[in-house]
Amino acid sequence: MGTTIDISYWGLGIGMLLLLIPLYFFHRFKTGLVKATIVGAIRMVVQLFLIGIYLKYLFLWDNPWINFLWVFIMVFVATETALSRTRLKRNILMIPIVVGFLASAILVGLYFLGVVLQLDNIFGAQYMIPIFGILMGNMLSSNVVALNTFYTNLMREQQLYYYLLGNGATRHEATAPFVREAIIKAFSPAIANMAVMGLVALPGTMIGQILGGSSPNVAIKYQMMIIVITVTASILSLMITLWMAARKTFDSYGCIRQVFKE
Repeated sequence: MGTTIDISYWGLGIGMLLLLIPLYFFHRFKTGLVKATIVGAIRMVVQLFLIGIYLKYLFLWDNPWINFLWVFIMVFVATETALSRTRLKRNILMIPIVVGFLASAILVGLYFLGVVLQLDNIFGAQYMIPIFGILMGNMLSSNVVALNTFYTNLMREQQLYYYLLGNGATRHEATAPFVREAIIKAFSPAIANMAVMGLVALPGTMIGQILGGSSPNVAIKYQMMIIVITVTASILSLMITLWMAARKTFDSYGCIRQVFKE
């Protein structure tokens, strides 16, 4: 395979001009997205350059303790993002989300690195940081949708929940319809994308590896495993979060507490 073709800063600047096209249409149809797009693009550039500098030294140091520190930072940022996007009370969801993200990332991530890839050093920055980053990003997006769906439906349809309780259902049985709906809403897009992978679209991870000089066969196998571990970690983190949050979501009589911020 060929070597990686670098993008010059001049080429990067020219490429960024493509954003003028969506900005034009955002402005023309008065969507209110022009400022948000410009701010988002600036933040993306600054943040990615800073992360690039940090990752350069992270790979040079290749220290397991520093790598785990970076994982904790990712978990904290992901948790804060999830809380802000769901409007759920911090005292109810903070610890459950942290534990769900961290436990799932460690279990699934280290299984992939140690059992599937069979690396001699599963804590090496070259593999650990990218894999944990992919897991964290997917867990965040799916958990935000699932938690919003679960708690919104639970608060809106309390009568169904109490009806099931009144007819002898346990709390787990009474909340099962709401958990089912949250899982369907959060994971249906991922399942749909999985079904057409390679036919309708080539995923970013696979394209990145091929552009980086990897064999298509190698890129395909990595992409298949990326899909598997992201779906697995996402559902696992959601189940852990809901299980841990149940004690503060319901009182000792099974009554629903106020979970959303006023």
